[in-house]
Amino acid sequence: QVQLVESGGGLVQPGGSLRLSCVASRSIFRGDTMGWYRQAPGKQRELVATITSGGSTNYADSVKGRFTISRDNAKNTVYLQMNSLEPEDSAVYYCNLKSRPIIEAEYNYWGQGTQVTVSS
Repeated sequence: QVQLVESGGGLVQPGGSLRLSCVASRSIFRGDTMGWYRQAPGKQRELVATITSGGSTNYADSVKGRFTISRDNAKNTVYLQMNSLEPEDSAVYYCNLKSRPIIEAEYNYWGQGTQVTVSS
Protein backbone atom coordinates (compact mmCIF):
# COMPACT_ATOMS: atom_id res chain seq x y z
CA GLN A 1 0.00 0.00 0.00
CA VAL A 2 1.23 3.47 -0.98
CA GLN A 3 -0.02 6.67 0.63
CA LEU A 4 -0.04 9.94 -1.34
CA VAL A 5 -0.47 13.33 0.30
CA GLU A 6 -1.08 16.48 -1.75
CA SER A 7 -0.58 20.06 -0.64
CA GLY A 8 -0.27 23.56 -2.08
CA GLY A 9 -3.78 24.30 -3.27
CA GLY A 10 -5.57 27.53 -2.55
CA LEU A 11 -7.25 30.63 -3.94
CA VAL A 12 -5.43 32.66 -6.57
CA GLN A 13 -6.35 35.40 -9.02
CA PRO A 14 -6.23 34.84 -12.78
CA GLY A 15 -2.66 35.07 -14.01
CA GLY A 16 -1.27 33.92 -10.68
CA SER A 17 0.79 30.87 -9.79
CA LEU A 18 0.68 27.91 -7.42
CA ARG A 19 2.93 24.94 -6.80
CA LEU A 20 1.38 21.64 -5.80
CA SER A 21 3.34 18.93 -4.01
CA CYS A 22 2.67 15.22 -3.60
CA VAL A 23 4.65 13.10 -1.17
CA ALA A 24 4.63 9.31 -1.47
CA SER A 25 5.09 6.96 1.47
CA ARG A 26 7.78 4.96 -0.30
CA SER A 27 10.59 5.44 -2.77
CA ILE A 28 9.67 5.99 -6.40
CA PHE A 29 10.82 2.99 -8.40
CA ARG A 30 11.81 2.49 -12.01
CA GLY A 31 8.40 1.07 -12.86
CA ASP A 32 6.47 4.02 -11.37
CA THR A 33 4.77 6.80 -13.26
CA MET A 34 3.44 9.75 -11.28
CA GLY A 35 0.99 12.37 -12.39
CA TRP A 36 -1.62 14.97 -11.65
CA TYR A 37 -5.30 14.79 -12.51
CA ARG A 38 -8.08 17.25 -11.82
CA GLN A 39 -11.84 17.20 -11.48
CA ALA A 40 -14.19 20.17 -11.61
CA PRO A 41 -17.85 20.04 -10.52
CA GLY A 42 -19.97 18.30 -13.13
CA LYS A 43 -16.97 17.09 -15.10
CA GLN A 44 -15.00 13.86 -15.27
CA ARG A 45 -11.55 13.56 -13.82
CA GLU A 46 -9.00 14.48 -16.47
CA LEU A 47 -5.28 14.10 -16.98
CA VAL A 48 -3.17 17.19 -16.34
CA ALA A 49 0.40 15.90 -16.53
CA THR A 50 2.48 12.76 -15.97
CA ILE A 51 6.15 12.01 -15.48
CA THR A 52 7.87 8.64 -15.77
CA SER A 53 10.76 7.33 -13.70
CA GLY A 54 12.99 8.23 -16.64
CA GLY A 55 11.78 11.83 -16.69
CA SER A 56 9.52 11.74 -19.75
CA THR A 57 6.55 14.09 -19.41
CA ASN A 58 3.11 14.43 -20.94
CA TYR A 59 0.69 17.35 -20.63
CA ALA A 60 -2.90 18.03 -21.46
CA ASP A 61 -3.18 20.48 -24.35
CA SER A 62 -5.00 22.94 -22.11
CA VAL A 63 -2.00 23.36 -19.78
CA LYS A 64 0.98 23.09 -22.15
CA GLY A 65 3.30 26.03 -21.76
CA ARG A 66 1.77 27.00 -18.41
CA PHE A 67 2.24 23.97 -16.13
CA THR A 68 5.42 22.02 -15.39
CA ILE A 69 5.61 18.63 -13.69
CA SER A 70 8.80 17.54 -11.97
CA ARG A 71 9.99 15.00 -9.42
CA ASP A 72 12.51 14.72 -6.62
CA ASN A 73 13.17 11.03 -6.05
CA ALA A 74 15.25 11.69 -2.94
CA LYS A 75 12.16 13.21 -1.31
CA ASN A 76 9.62 10.80 -2.84
CA THR A 77 7.89 13.89 -4.19
CA VAL A 78 6.31 15.09 -7.41
CA TYR A 79 5.49 18.74 -8.07
CA LEU A 80 3.18 20.65 -10.35
CA GLN A 81 4.17 24.25 -10.99
CA MET A 82 1.14 26.11 -12.31
CA ASN A 83 1.63 29.52 -13.92
CA SER A 84 -0.72 31.88 -15.75
CA LEU A 85 -3.68 30.29 -14.03
CA GLU A 86 -7.12 30.71 -15.55
CA PRO A 87 -10.60 30.30 -14.04
CA GLU A 88 -10.96 27.14 -16.14
CA ASP A 89 -8.14 25.60 -14.10
CA SER A 90 -10.29 25.59 -10.96
CA ALA A 91 -10.70 22.01 -9.75
CA VAL A 92 -9.68 19.49 -7.15
CA TYR A 93 -6.22 18.27 -8.13
CA TYR A 94 -5.29 14.66 -7.39
CA CYS A 95 -1.90 13.03 -7.27
CA ASN A 96 -1.60 9.63 -8.92
CA LEU A 97 1.00 6.89 -8.82
CA LYS A 98 0.86 4.08 -11.35
CA SER A 99 3.09 1.24 -10.21
CA ARG A 100 4.36 -1.59 -12.40
CA PRO A 101 6.53 -3.76 -10.16
CA ILE A 102 6.50 -6.58 -12.73
CA ILE A 103 5.40 -6.70 -16.33
CA GLU A 104 2.21 -8.60 -15.53
CA ALA A 105 1.03 -6.34 -12.68
CA GLU A 106 -0.13 -2.71 -12.47
CA TYR A 107 -1.44 -0.76 -9.48
CA ASN A 108 -2.98 2.71 -9.16
CA TYR A 109 -2.85 4.90 -6.05
CA TRP A 110 -4.57 8.24 -5.45
CA GLY A 111 -4.25 11.07 -2.99
CA GLN A 112 -7.21 12.78 -1.34
CA GLY A 113 -6.93 15.90 -3.50
CA THR A 114 -6.22 19.58 -3.00
CA GLN A 115 -8.56 22.40 -4.06
CA VAL A 116 -7.39 25.01 -6.54
CA THR A 117 -9.67 28.00 -7.12
CA VAL A 118 -8.82 30.68 -9.69
CA SER A 119 -11.09 33.69 -9.34
CA SER A 120 -10.98 37.47 -9.33
